[in-house]
Amino acid sequence: MAELLVLWDVDYTLVAADGLGTRLYEVVFLEMFGRELTAVAPKAGRTDRAIVGDTLALAGVARDQVDPFLARLARVAAGDAVPGEVRPLPGAAAAIAALAAAGFRQSVLTGNIGPLAALKLDRAGLRDHLDLAAGAYGDTHEVRAELVTAARAAAARRYGADFSGARTILVGDTPLDVEAALATGARVVGVATGSYSAAELAAAGAHVVLPGLTDAGAVLAAVTGSPREGEAAPVR
Repeated sequence: MAELLVLWDVDYTLVAADGLGTRLYEVVFLEMFGRELTAVAPKAGRTDRAIVGDTLALAGVARDQVDPFLARLARVAAGDAVPGEVRPLPGAAAAIAALAAAGFRQSVLTGNIGPLAALKLDRAGLRDHLDLAAGAYGDTHEVRAELVTAARAAAARRYGADFSGARTILVGDTPLDVEAALATGARVVGVATGSYSAAELAAAGAHVVLPGLTDAGAVLAAVTGSPREGEAAPVR
């Protein structure tokens, strides 16, 4: 049987970080430019590389500062003095554990840079069963679909397996998660745990949409595309 790779989005799919990323942007901006950051570009479903570029543009800062900003953001996120609570969303730990028990490889595909994703998952207690070296992160590219290619390559190196096409399954809460999966031939499960409704995720093209992660059996069925006993097969 072919190995399957599940790539989880982080923010509002697995965790609620209560603005932690935005606060770190503000800290880094103040350190680099000596003034307060007054506006942050739209974030939902986007990568830190894209968000930082647009945020700096809003502040009148040239885009050649994106890489230095991301590097400093990584150092701050990896430090010991980052304030802020991060909560796991209901059912997240059980859903990850259920997929691990079923033999899935699991990592993350997130707009966060690596150290920030690790910080959030650590604080939420969700690192078990997630191989962060097999994922992809928001400093890789502005376009989220490019992260799917990067994660597949990382996972192939780790496990010596082919994760092309529907052997990769994305789980996320935004239409951009759905778009990234469809653009790369991956399967996608939408979860209506963020700011987008189930109807919006279905309209974006998600193969299956769940209201959340609290039913681990439903998550497993959605990821595999197999209906549970007594249920009809998922449509789309």
